[in-house]
Amino acid sequence: MRSGAAALVCGLLLAGCTGSGEPSATGRPSASRAAKGGAAPTGSATTSAEGPTRQADPAKLPTTARAARALIRAVIADEGTVGDGARRGTPYESDPGTWAVLGEDCTWRREALRGDVLANLRRNFEVPGADGAAGLRLSAEVTVHRTTLDAAWDQARMQEEAIQCPGQTLRAGARLTGLTSSAYAWGEGGNTYSDDSLIESGRCVGEMPGGPRPYWWIQATFGPVVVSASLCGGTERARDASVDLVQAYFTQMLRNVKDAIARPAGASGAQGGA
Repeated sequence: MRSGAAALVCGLLLAGCTGSGEPSATGRPSASRAAKGGAAPTGSATTSAEGPTRQADPAKLPTTARAARALIRAVIADEGTVGDGARRGTPYESDPGTWAVLGEDCTWRREALRGDVLANLRRNFEVPGADGAAGLRLSAEVTVHRTTLDAAWDQARMQEEAIQCPGQTLRAGARLTGLTSSAYAWGEGGNTYSDDSLIESGRCVGEMPGGPRPYWWIQATFGPVVVSASLCGGTERARDASVDLVQAYFTQMLRNVKDAIARPAGASGAQGGA
């Protein structure tokens, strides 16, 4: 593992592996700056030493694949959550007994879940463009790990993949190019809403007509749960509006996770990892 990924995990563990709050207009990671490879926003972020105030409740964490799948279906976005005329993509849902794995050839494949993963589900959406404009392809994904530490290593793996594979093949004829990523532990870059967040950007080729098109992806953890969302399509001019659309339903999914597994607000106690 390269130093960047290892540092990411170390930073997360020092932050205490907990999370609090929600992204907002004034307190979220700056999607536009991070997605364009800019430095992390400064000014309003708290320091990581302060630590988050809301924690996952060990008693509420799923311990079986069946319970993890039920949690995912309770928190993941649907087309109504996405809004803006979104409809189900094809395929709409992945097999919850598999997850996407990036091979050494920088090609994505769905494989059986590893032993540290209880369940995973990805949903795909399409938003038609207005007046002939380029549409969007969006995703929502939730993974439930067995422990909080497993989720932390999942985050590190994702950042490492962007370093190792700045170009990635999604499927025959569809690729991601020019990928860059930024990682924000609790209290960094305006991240006051999750244990750790990642933002990745680049271009998608072959997914939408007239490409390459903007690509943007965000992922965050709360306890053993990893939540992510992505977009492909649209235009550079409409990029910020597209990112805001993804941020909105991503935020709702993360809020759903906290409502399902967090301790009541103000409750004390250390976070459990199992």
